[in-house]
Order: sequence, then structure tokens, then C-alpha cells
Amino acid sequence: MKALFGLATPGGWGLLLAAMVLLLLLVVAFGSRSYVFCQYLRTMTGIRLKPRDVRGAFRVGGKQGVRELFLDLIIREDLKQGPVEIPDEASIQRSAVTEQPEESEIPEAALRADS
Repeated sequence: MKALFGLATPGGWGLLLAAMVLLLLLVVAFGSRSYVFCQYLRTMTGIRLKPRDVRGAFRVGGKQGVRELFLDLIIREDLKQGPVEIPDEASIQRSAVTEQPEESEIPEAALRADS
């Protein structure tokens, strides 16, 4: 067993090389998290953010710090679009009545299922 983990055999050098490659992959994966988060944020919301800002938020507050940064950015983006109109109850009922499908729009399979 000692000879296997020693660096005197090709197997030992192979294990060392494999461990170094896995360690490199681990470092790259952790380093790219902020970059991937920024790509996701830009794709899903259109908000552009720099990876160093995400890393800084993570350093200061951990996962909760990144969540707060994300929520703050989403709220700011929503406020830019202006207030959302909330319809009153009467207009909801009127739109529900006018949006009922006519009999010709109901699929035949649905009509047969009711019979």
C-alpha cells in the first residue's frame, strides 16, 4: 500500500495528477459561480451585474448577502417600470363575463366529456 501512494511508481504519479486535476476543477467551479450568476441574471431579468459585485456581496453577507443584492436589484428594476395597475372587482367580473368562449370555440372532445 505504501508503494502505491509513493511517487516512485507510475501509479503514484497518476494518482497525484488525478488529484491535482480534481483540485483545479474545484477551484475553477467555485471561482466561476459569480460569473454564472451574472449571466443568469442578465438572461432572466435583463439586469447587468459585474461578478466582482457578487463576490463582494458574498464576502460581506454570504448567501444571504447575495439574496439581498438580488432582491434589491429586482425591486429597483420593477420600480423603473412604474406602478402596476390593480383592477377593481367590478372590472374583473366584467372581463370574466366577456371572456367566456362561445360554443363554437369549445372543443368537441370537451362537449362529449360533459355528456
